[in-house]
Amino acid sequence: MASQDTNAIVLQRVEVAPGLMILRVAPDGWELPEFTPGQFNVLGMPGTAPRCELSDAEENLKDPEKLLKRAYSIASSSVAKEFLEFYITLVRSGGLTPRLFALGPGDRVFLGEKITGRFTLEEVPEDQNLLLIGTGTGLAPYMSMIRTVLPKRLDRRITVVHGARHSWDLGYRAELNTMARLAPNLTYIPVITRPAEETVPWNGLSGYLQDLWRDGSLSAAIGETPRPEDTHVFLCGSPAMIEGAVEALAEDGFVEHTRKQDGQVHVERYW
Repeated sequence: MASQDTNAIVLQRVEVAPGLMILRVAPDGWELPEFTPGQFNVLGMPGTAPRCELSDAEENLKDPEKLLKRAYSIASSSVAKEFLEFYITLVRSGGLTPRLFALGPGDRVFLGEKITGRFTLEEVPEDQNLLLIGTGTGLAPYMSMIRTVLPKRLDRRITVVHGARHSWDLGYRAELNTMARLAPNLTYIPVITRPAEETVPWNGLSGYLQDLWRDGSLSAAIGETPRPEDTHVFLCGSPAMIEGAVEALAEDGFVEHTRKQDGQVHVERYW
């Protein structure tokens, strides 16, 4: 394996839950480019790299020396220049994530030198509120946005709605709770879909996010009803949530933002 194939080093790995981790990666011998919160980068590992214990068995690769690559949204602030942070879920049968989950501090990994993506706040007017809805690791781009924007703007209401199966799958929960206590304009709403499986009774919202929008539960938790006139909505995560939420929002006058049409609903379809 050529040295340029693994051009970065793992600084830190935090296991959120089995099969769910936060990975910090630093470039080795080169500088990170500027990027906008919400954008993504590429991680890669050669097929010769070991897989983690939780992964499924893999058939022989045609070219084991070839880098296995995948794009991941950046979770770290664009102000942090020393590293990039990623929020990753394990795909047990996959080629790349079982190798990423075998990494530890000091191990080498490929990191793309180009950062791109249009899922950003650049086309949102500064006087509009933000409703950031995500499931699973779809929270990652919002962490980058909040960590970058929140210290600068205290006059814009920001609501983060994060859905997961269980409470222990709610990555960044402690940080978001702390940020919400310190910033009066930030609201954090954790949601789970399997409250009956909790070891401690769950007192928060439960159910599918698009259903909670329709029945008014999200508006009640926010403290007001977001409207197309004052709020831009971001959606990132499972395809079922995204399609259901786009449909539910459209019923209330929200329009999806595209290259050809201005709207209030911004979607990241990365699955």
